Amino acid sequence: MKQTLALTLLLGMALMLGIVPFSARAQQSTVAQRQSASAATVVQHDPRALAASAGWLAHAPRMPAAAEVRTCLKCHGGDPKVAAFLESPMAVMGDSRTPMAVDGCEGCHGDSAAHVAGKAPYPAIVFSGPHASPVSVRNEVCLGCHQERQAGPLMNWQGSSMERADLSCTDCHSAMAAKDPVLVRATQPQICFKCHARQRAESYMYSHHPIREGLVVCSDCHNAMGSPGPHLLKEFTVNQTCYNCHADKRGPLLWEHQPVRENCLNCHTPHGSPWARLLKEPVNFLCSSCHSAEANMSGGAFGGAHSIPFGGPGSSFFNSALANQRTCINCHSQVHGSNSPAGAFFFR
Repeated sequence: MKQTLALTLLLGMALMLGIVPFSARAQQSTVAQRQSASAATVVQHDPRALAASAGWLAHAPRMPAAAEVRTCLKCHGGDPKVAAFLESPMAVMGDSRTPMAVDGCEGCHGDSAAHVAGKAPYPAIVFSGPHASPVSVRNEVCLGCHQERQAGPLMNWQGSSMERADLSCTDCHSAMAAKDPVLVRATQPQICFKCHARQRAESYMYSHHPIREGLVVCSDCHNAMGSPGPHLLKEFTVNQTCYNCHADKRGPLLWEHQPVRENCLNCHTPHGSPWARLLKEPVNFLCSSCHSAEANMSGGAFGGAHSIPFGGPGSSFFNSALANQRTCINCHSQVHGSNSPAGAFFFR
């Protein structure tokens, strides 16, 4: 009996010696978890802590954001651009994702203490005008926020044609506006046309995509911030981009026209053309660029000299047909492809 009691006491002491350190460790872990959760809550609700954790600012703010903004508005409040900016999404002080909530005007313009004190004519970072900061500095400010939150559209910015051309975000975008003109469909084309003058001229041609009419805009097809495809297209190929609107041409079709499958630009020009249907040239001459005696020995209406109206000997029937504006698609109307069992020649 005494031996059993002694063994029980020894076992109890051993358990106590093992449990006490375990409890201490558990208590320490619980305290650490609570401290971590408290710190996360502070970061989540405090814009300045959020900015520091995200690495937005390399310096501590000199004053609260609201007070700093009031200091700037004492001089700049009468500027119409500043008034418009205060109506923009970037100026929402209650949204911790905006630079204004994080560090006021300094969120974009950098440390401006010397400028406020009258020791410097401009803030650390200037986005426009003759005293604009280097392009890399301006872009770094914009990408500091937008590259993380808009990773999809901006994932191809590095190495894109826009970056290689040494363009800054503010060359196209306007932060000092209630609504950025390049993000508004009605005004976007005019921003792009400032550089793309040829496309602007083509938009006034007889046949054109309804860009000026506001039904199609540049960003419907292009991603100016970079693209894995050609011509800054949103898709990987020209055809995939066109199929977003022209889905009836996608196929698959029983009888396919090879140039159509290859590239829509073989026959069409996308912005504007003097010929119908955005074609690169009149239908007969466009078809003859492939279907000729020299190209593929197809003969017929496009057999060498016979393809030129009134030009040279040969069949007067074919020459007359071309001269009287009888085009190939009068008969071969299904030029993009056909699902008819008898559609090998793309007839009606």
